[in-house]
Amino acid sequence: MPQPSTSGSASSAAGGAAGLLARSAVARRVLAGAGAVVLTALAARVAIPLPGSPVPFTLQVLAVLLVGVALGPRLGAASMGAYLAAGAAGLPVFAAGGGLPYLLGPTGGYLLALPAGAAVAGWAAWKRSSLALHAVGLVAAVLVIHAGGVGWLVASLGLEEAVARGSIPFLLLDGVKALLVLVFADRIAGVARELLA
Repeated sequence: MPQPSTSGSASSAAGGAAGLLARSAVARRVLAGAGAVVLTALAARVAIPLPGSPVPFTLQVLAVLLVGVALGPRLGAASMGAYLAAGAAGLPVFAAGGGLPYLLGPTGGYLLALPAGAAVAGWAAWKRSSLALHAVGLVAAVLVIHAGGVGWLVASLGLEEAVARGSIPFLLLDGVKALLVLVFADRIAGVARELLA
């Protein structure tokens, strides 16, 4: 009487376990991306109008830097893309609501630059290199977001006014946010790499 193949059973079990792990990893990434959207939405709702500026102060940039560092360049950028899609669809995830017209308003350039900002911050953090590179990546991410915002405002304000009202008032505060993230960047990225692997 033929005996069942133990090697075949072992291969099947190994394949099943690998498939389960793969599905688990995908689920963790999806949950992490959803969490990033929620975090950014909550940070955006902390909005303080600044006199003379069409752009409010929010904690959005802090959230984007954290998302990039934690999720890496690809998932971080994809999460911010999902955030923009949720807002464009009408969900109240932006500082003062949601909807496609919001993306065409004064803050549209900043919002559209968020995926690139997260990607830059994530690239530097996930390189496993020096603290200096992490710092350069975070500063570059802030500048990318500012460049998007200023470039958008230029059409209505002109370059000088766009910089004076849409970037300079926020640079110091955004620099402080980058410094806060830098302190924990290595630890956050290391833990996230293990959880999302």
